[in-house]
Amino acid sequence: MPRHNERKYRIVAAFQRRLNAVMRRLPTHTLLETTGRTSGLPRRTPLGGRRVGDSFWLVSEFGERSQYVRNIKADPRVRVRLRGRWHTGVAHLLPDDDPVARLRSLPRVNSVGVRAMGAQLLTVRVDLTD
Repeated sequence: MPRHNERKYRIVAAFQRRLNAVMRRLPTHTLLETTGRTSGLPRRTPLGGRRVGDSFWLVSEFGERSQYVRNIKADPRVRVRLRGRWHTGVAHLLPDDDPVARLRSLPRVNSVGVRAMGAQLLTVRVDLTD
């Protein structure tokens, strides 16, 4: 990763750690719950995205460097909290999808943030099973 992208990643990751601690506590904020690839413990990440039918779409701003993406690669079974209700599902990483085009179909505020902070965008689709 180029030096500029590495620096950007570190700054954004530090900012997100602090912000995510607050966002996880908001009862109606969207959360993605993965299983920690090393610990086996549930890991909850606040994020933005959109439900379309029986799928939930999101774009990871740091692609495969994102911890939740690394967890998905180890175990794609996830849960998503939408409007205060938990849904189980299976996550799929879609490297062939156009993440910039995908962001245009997702909530605008989150999409602007992802584009501004992101360096390696990656589309993720969660097929909801309930």
